[in-house]
Amino acid sequence: MTVKQLSTLTAANQRLTEFAKVVNGQQPVRKVKSNEVLRTGIDLGTSSIVLTVLDEDNQPLYGAFEYDHAVRDGIIVNFIESVQILKRLKAKAERVLGVELVTACGAVPPGTGEGSSRIVTNVIEAADFICQQIVDEPTAAAEFLHIETGTVVDIGGGTTGISTFKNGKLMEVLDEPTGGFHMSLVLAGSRHIDSDKAELIKRDPEMESEVFAVIRPVVEKMATITRTMVKTEIPLPIIVVGGAINFKDFIPTFSKSLKLPAEKPVYPQFVTPLGIAMYDKKNRSTKDRD
Repeated sequence: MTVKQLSTLTAANQRLTEFAKVVNGQQPVRKVKSNEVLRTGIDLGTSSIVLTVLDEDNQPLYGAFEYDHAVRDGIIVNFIESVQILKRLKAKAERVLGVELVTACGAVPPGTGEGSSRIVTNVIEAADFICQQIVDEPTAAAEFLHIETGTVVDIGGGTTGISTFKNGKLMEVLDEPTGGFHMSLVLAGSRHIDSDKAELIKRDPEMESEVFAVIRPVVEKMATITRTMVKTEIPLPIIVVGGAINFKDFIPTFSKSLKLPAEKPVYPQFVTPLGIAMYDKKNRSTKDRD
């Protein structure tokens, strides 16, 4: 990585570390002023729904998430559950921040079509937000990382999304249905258990080495997807994000299969949700709450 690229990732890591301290906490980073401009991001993921709030300067203020079963392979399969979770997250955020959150942005995996975008919009609006925009997930991640030239690989619960950039221009946006859920399926098959139990085992830090030995082929497939789907030479740096990559051997394995060096930020599960919020350019908290 160049000095500039390293500096950009370092700055992103500092913001992610600060954000991780307040996720699901009872206090925001600082007191929110009346009528202050806020930006809200909603990430309807396969394994969790994440709500993030930034200030006008894109500094993280608040974040929360709930695990869910409402999305599969980037597609919402339980509309009511998604809305209920999001309403709870919104109510808690407003209580902690002391203001009403009016608008929000959402995201979908690349290539899932207008239908998927409409459903995400409908979930956001059913939870009493005004939906400003729906963006694709790896591009949202690149927004947070301030990548001008490079590649972002977003390993979601259901998909591997890829965005490539050159001199600030988005070159390609690609997607393939292989993600963290598929890791759980492989683990479930090897242990002869259901996918929900496998998901819990996958999240257990004490089981990491044993789990990764089983799911390694899925990680190698994700790297192969990245190498073969990008039509041109893959721009460097390659930054991998998403909650499914929280294994110490993920990046070495991914890089070896990709045959190119890859990096990951700290708390990679929060990169895309924070990037989504950055697209909420017009969000204003207009009502003080007691």
